[in-house]
Amino acid sequence: MIDTRRLRTLRAVADHRTVTAAAAALHLTPSAVSQQLVALEHEVGHRLLDRDGRGVRLTAVGRILLDHANEIFAQLERAGADIAAYTAGTAGEVKVASFATAIGLVVAPAVGTLRDKEPGIRVRVLDAEGDQSLTMVLDGAVDAAVAVEYRGAPAEDDRRLSRIPLYSEPFDLVLPRGHRLSGSEVTVADLSGETWIGPYPGNPCHDVIALACEHAGFTPEFAHSSDDFSAVVALAAAGAGVAMVPRLALRGTDPSGVVIRPVPGPERRVFTAVRRGAERHPLLIPLLNALQDAATTLRRTPSL
Repeated sequence: MIDTRRLRTLRAVADHRTVTAAAAALHLTPSAVSQQLVALEHEVGHRLLDRDGRGVRLTAVGRILLDHANEIFAQLERAGADIAAYTAGTAGEVKVASFATAIGLVVAPAVGTLRDKEPGIRVRVLDAEGDQSLTMVLDGAVDAAVAVEYRGAPAEDDRRLSRIPLYSEPFDLVLPRGHRLSGSEVTVADLSGETWIGPYPGNPCHDVIALACEHAGFTPEFAHSSDDFSAVVALAAAGAGVAMVPRLALRGTDPSGVVIRPVPGPERRVFTAVRRGAERHPLLIPLLNALQDAATTLRRTPSL
């Protein structure tokens, strides 16, 4: 008999790549994680992990076991959802992790809808970047995430997650007033050789910008870094460089010192994700519906 708690430990190690990081996510000591992994190896009769530099990687048997574990956890989520539905659970707390712009655009309106229509559901919102929020869902720290596509994100067919598209938005180019390109149509390729302002590496928007530039044939030089788009626009207004900012994120900035131009290509695709099987939970169904309704309203706005 394989202990599902040990399977969760294996998945956490696979997700976080080190025993120490997995232990922090599971609120255990590294020693306890190591002991669970050794016990799991004894249960299955095979080595599950190999050293990989400072981290670890799954063996072939470890990957096989992890595939089955993901199916088991999805089925357990469905079982919990069905039991909750049977008992007509319409009261409780759900936790949502989301990046700041989406909190204002879709999460907050969804919270307002639930307050009026489902007063028994309490929503707790945590501000987290898109790459962090998906890990929080997988670790069980939150019930749902509003996240963005980025390089290295779990694929759409990842068996650990169920995803629902919400909206997509283009990036706009932000130029200092008087910039050589401020009076013309611009493509990403026109920006080769410019000094850039943008989010820190690891931020999904940084990945979108870097990938768009790579497709245009150059690597952007980020001289200034901030995850606050108001700060990014302010630096552009000061002549520190150029930037690309998601269109809806520009709403909370001061555009008076810059020129904003559409630029074809890069976009931010936003979706909500829950652990596979949990989308049937009676506390999550109203939340997911409210997020979709808020996104539908947002997509009808002229700015998109």
